[in-house]
Amino acid sequence: MKPVTTATDAQPAHGAGEPLRLPPWIRVRVPARGPAAAVTDLLSRGALHTVCQGAHCPNQPECFNRGTATFMILGDICTRDCRFCAVTAGRPQPSDPGEPERVADAAARLGLKHVVVTSVTRDDLPDGGAGLFAGTIRAIRARLPKAAIEVLVPDFLGRETDLTTVLAARPDVFNHNLETVRRLQREIRPAADYDRSLAVLRFAAAAVPWPAVKSGLMVGLGETDDELREAIADLRQAGCDLLTIGQYLAPSRQHAPVQRYVPPETFTEYARYATGLGFRGVASGPMVRSSYHAGRLFGSDAG
Repeated sequence: MKPVTTATDAQPAHGAGEPLRLPPWIRVRVPARGPAAAVTDLLSRGALHTVCQGAHCPNQPECFNRGTATFMILGDICTRDCRFCAVTAGRPQPSDPGEPERVADAAARLGLKHVVVTSVTRDDLPDGGAGLFAGTIRAIRARLPKAAIEVLVPDFLGRETDLTTVLAARPDVFNHNLETVRRLQREIRPAADYDRSLAVLRFAAAAVPWPAVKSGLMVGLGETDDELREAIADLRQAGCDLLTIGQYLAPSRQHAPVQRYVPPETFTEYARYATGLGFRGVASGPMVRSSYHAGRLFGSDAG
């Protein structure tokens, strides 16, 4: 494998401590026309949240104009305050038992072939929201029996009973993001744990019936490429067979700063390395996010 750029190669654009200038390959696609307004209206009328909006995803215009979105259940207030995430942290409202049916209705109205459901982290709930995840899977399955269902879950503090609750509802894809390398976990995800996340993925990989197990990593937080390769190998060893790797973009100056912008050719090298380890599907690129073209990665949807 040829040498690739490391974190130490990146230099601030105007001097130490100043934000890096966006490189030419970081570009948000904003289609001229499409059903984005209709998608936004549907979500609003259903009192639904999306991670597209909550996390300020740069791909939101493109995805909404394709008539798709990633549903975010359990409200829009997270009990954790990760340094990379734009979702509001604080004290959440009680969970809404009617939310699964509203998500299923919106997915049916959008005619989705691959439905992605994620959530804020709810450490305040006895089951971390696992029951509502399971109820949402079942509700979508009842309305869209042919659709693939992907869940992007928190770690449930590692509780196997809660993981079993979600897995028993039989999602097609079980996703839990490792997010960053071991060395940066405490700084970037202070309430999470590298080994706990790997244990969550390992538990899902051993489930019967077996779901596709997926995880995601961000680059540009200060990791080296050797550390990233180690994380990729750890994910494969934990049983992951789908992987996303994307460029971290700081939502605000209050979040962790970008330490480097990784060029597209380096993302290609990441993908080659992961594929060589046996991953069935890898999406690796500057604008890749966990749920971006998720159906295409899984093989359930050409979009």
